[in-house]
Amino acid sequence: MDRKVALVTGGSSGIGWETALALATHGVEVYAAARRVDKIEGLIAAAGSGATLVHALALDVTDDDSARTAVDTVLAAHGRIDILVNAAGYGSYGALEDVPLAEARHQFEVNVFGLVRMTQLVLPAMAEAAHGRIVNISSMGGRFAMMLGGWYHATKYAVEALSDALRQEVAGFGVDVVIVEPGLIATEWSGIAVGHLRATSGAGRYAALAKGFATALDYAAEHGYGTPAAKVGAVVARAALTARPRIRYRTGSGSHVLTATTALLPTRVFDAGVRLFVAKVPDLVEFLRRPR
Repeated sequence: MDRKVALVTGGSSGIGWETALALATHGVEVYAAARRVDKIEGLIAAAGSGATLVHALALDVTDDDSARTAVDTVLAAHGRIDILVNAAGYGSYGALEDVPLAEARHQFEVNVFGLVRMTQLVLPAMAEAAHGRIVNISSMGGRFAMMLGGWYHATKYAVEALSDALRQEVAGFGVDVVIVEPGLIATEWSGIAVGHLRATSGAGRYAALAKGFATALDYAAEHGYGTPAAKVGAVVARAALTARPRIRYRTGSGSHVLTATTALLPTRVFDAGVRLFVAKVPDLVEFLRRPR
C-alpha cells in the first residue's frame, strides 16, 4: 500500500516543522514547505532517522507561481496529495491606530489568502480522488479578541469562518476540513509578535498598554509557559490521520480555559479584565523577578 502524502506549509519552524516530523513518524511521506529551504534541510539533517520521510520544498504562500510550483512538484512525484496542513502564519501586534495598512494586508496575505490559495490548488486532486484532508492551523485567538492584536485576531477569525464554509462545501467530495486552535506555544511566534508590538506602539498614546502586553509575553516565554510545539504537532498529526476527525482541536496553554471563559463572561467584564491585567502585569512581573 502506498504511503500517504502530506504537504505542510510553514515547515521551517514551530508547529509546521513539528507537524511534518510527527506525520513522518506515522509513515507519511511529508513535504515540509517554506521560503527557507536551507533551514528545513538543516532540521531534517539534525532529526536524522526520524525525518527520513520528510522532504524540503520551496514555497512562498504569498506568491502564486511559488504555490503552484510547490503543489505541482508533489503531484508530479506522487500523483496525489492526501493531506494539506496550512501552518504558515505569523503574529503582528500593535494598536489598530498605529499599524500601517501595508503590514495589516501582509498579515492577511500570509495568514488568510496564502492558506486559501494552497487550499484551492490541492482541492482538484483531492476531489478527483474523492479523498483528502485539509488541516488549518487557527488559534485560540480565532475565538476571542484582545487589545493590540486586532489584525492578528481578524486573520484567525477569517480562518475559522473560511474553514467552516469550506467544510460544508467539500463534504460531498470525500474531503475533510479540520481546524486546530493552539493556545500559547513555545515558538518564535511570541518574539516576532512582541517585536512588532514594540516597534509599532511602543511610543505614543498606547505605550503603556504595549508595555504591559509585551511584558506578559516576554515573561511567559522566559519561564516556559508556552506548550512545546512538538505537542501541538502531535495533535495536528492525529487530526490529519484519524479516521473520523473532530471539527476542532484545542491544544496548548490557555486554549481550553480562555475560549471557555470568554464564551461565558459578559463582554464588558472580559474587556475590563483584559485592561486590568495589562495595566498591572508590569508591576506583577517586577515583583516576581525580585530576589527572594
